[in-house]
Amino acid sequence: MMLWLILFILLAFLAFSAFVGYKMVKLPRFVGDWTPRDLGHDYEDVTIETRDGLKLSGWWIPNGDKTVIPLHGYTRSRWDEVYMRQTIEFLLNEGYSVLVFDFRAHGKSEGNYTTVGERELIDVLSAIDWLKKHHPEKAEKIGLVGFSMGAVVTIRALAEDERITCGVADSPPIYLDRTGARGLKYFANLPEWLYHFVKPFTKLFTGGKELNMVEYADRVKKPLLLIAGEKDPLVRPEEVREFYERNKKVNPNVELWVTDAPHVRTLKLHPEEWKARVREFLRKWMD
Repeated sequence: MMLWLILFILLAFLAFSAFVGYKMVKLPRFVGDWTPRDLGHDYEDVTIETRDGLKLSGWWIPNGDKTVIPLHGYTRSRWDEVYMRQTIEFLLNEGYSVLVFDFRAHGKSEGNYTTVGERELIDVLSAIDWLKKHHPEKAEKIGLVGFSMGAVVTIRALAEDERITCGVADSPPIYLDRTGARGLKYFANLPEWLYHFVKPFTKLFTGGKELNMVEYADRVKKPLLLIAGEKDPLVRPEEVREFYERNKKVNPNVELWVTDAPHVRTLKLHPEEWKARVREFLRKWMD
């Protein structure tokens, strides 16, 4: 009897871990109702076909002769009101064209599962393919501004694609396992140790590969602005600082700005300072 009870508890625990893992990679879609027209700009609804055959939904907002691509975070989309809308408006006011899209398995894009930065790199590279093909006159200089998962992809893209000029990475998870474990506690009030049992199921569902963001500190050699928050419950500022200290050994054009904000909230809490810092960085490298 005791053996059967132990077996039942073990199976129940594994089933719960699988359920949590599934919910972590199969997300509810966040879709809003505002458009760039609400910001005073005409735009085009676009479909970007990825290199692995998915269709991503996005907006092309023609403006200046240089383009910046803002990248949203995990669970969000281009309609996010905390940082994406403000960032899009800021970039347009600065005179940049904007190409913005929903990552796979987010917003209105195709895809069943998120890989939290692994296959999402394909999405960004495919967006640049689209831009180069359809608007080459506005693609001589391309910048990225990424938040959280989008910041991970920004860092990876700077190392992987020569077509990108520079990038801003706001609240980038450097140790994704640590951030994932903290996310269980922060969002679901579950113990952090549970992540060790949940993680194999997330890999099983998505087929995604494990990312080691620290290794990119040795590979990124393009201008990069890192933004970290002292009150971030998901990404410790010392982790971002570790990446910065390692990256600056090979990259003289990396910058670090540590604020007092929670995760991806510097723009919300300090909008003018965020805009001033990002404006200076983009003008320095995009002009």
